[in-house]
Amino acid sequence: MPHAGEHGGPAPLVLLVEDDPQDALIVRELLEDSGLAVRLEWARSVKQAREALARLRPQCVLLDLDLPDAYEFSALSAVLEEAGDAAVVVLTGLAEEQAGLAAVTAGAQDYLVKGRVEAEWLGRALRYAMQRKQAEQAAVALNAERVRARENARLERGLLPTPLLETMPIQVASRYQASRGSLTLGGDFFDVVESDDKVVHAVIGDVCGHGPDEAALGVCLRIAWRALVLSGLEGGALLRQLQRILDAERSSPEIFVTMSTLVLEPDRRTVRLWRAGHPGMLVHTPGGIDLAEPAQGPALGLPVESEWEQHLMELPPGGGLTLFTDGLFERRLPGERARWLGEEGLLELARRRAHLDGQSFIDALVEDVETAAPETAADDLAVVHLRWKDEL
Repeated sequence: MPHAGEHGGPAPLVLLVEDDPQDALIVRELLEDSGLAVRLEWARSVKQAREALARLRPQCVLLDLDLPDAYEFSALSAVLEEAGDAAVVVLTGLAEEQAGLAAVTAGAQDYLVKGRVEAEWLGRALRYAMQRKQAEQAAVALNAERVRARENARLERGLLPTPLLETMPIQVASRYQASRGSLTLGGDFFDVVESDDKVVHAVIGDVCGHGPDEAALGVCLRIAWRALVLSGLEGGALLRQLQRILDAERSSPEIFVTMSTLVLEPDRRTVRLWRAGHPGMLVHTPGGIDLAEPAQGPALGLPVESEWEQHLMELPPGGGLTLFTDGLFERRLPGERARWLGEEGLLELARRRAHLDGQSFIDALVEDVETAAPETAADDLAVVHLRWKDEL
């Protein structure tokens, strides 16, 4: 049997499942005369077919329905269960053509009637069956990708909402980036809202882990944070309620959440901050950028007594804040030595972009991080930049 495929690669592997040696010999001869280059393996029973499918992973299965260890369509069901990416073509007797049609309805790509098969016809049938199987798989993959994209869009709207600002003149810029190669969002989230007393509240958080469950939990906590803030809670009382919600909603007791929640007062100078195990923040001043890492309490969800103290900060005129999750700085730098970018490395990159503001600053900073550590985007990142607009 030839071993070179049509395009110079290895010939497709065909598993023939046939208990009759004479019929198996006929199929082999027909394939040799068909012009289709294949590698042929032979199994004589459903049991042997299962073992061969697990071991060989063929591209096509040529299946006789009338096997000694099969009853009606049990052979087809067994092969389809194990076939994976392989196309399945059924062989029937002269009096079993209706069975062939039923087999196609049940999942086979095609059927052939013994005694009516010519070499050219057999080769064409197998080639088309494999092409149809590939087309089916591509259609399934495309549909799954579309479903994931729609789900990601819904999750993204929940994780990264439109800031709820009415009168306070604050500039908000943000960016979310999924980990490299990931098709789903993680649990990074943020929000900015203005309460009735003209106070601006902001939060940034990170659910440990990555995947749809973590993203859904992030959405839950972000929505709960907004609702609690608008109902008048802030600081430690707010974090304690979020702790209760996390305990009820997380899928595993090992899941924890880091978070920073802050209040920007209407005087445009005072910032009150509570940190629950979350990284620091960049503070923008007319003289440059610094890293603020005030005292913090434990992350939400840890089995420890949870107390979160308020920290007061004062912004100079024209000052601003950049909040971020650890995906922005927990990156290994290239080179033989195991070095990490870290928050100090992030600060150094940020200072190079201190002349920029808002979205331009965020985009430039993320690009600089990607350039400095190009192979290590193993985690999602979220960044939000807050700055009071200039007074008229």
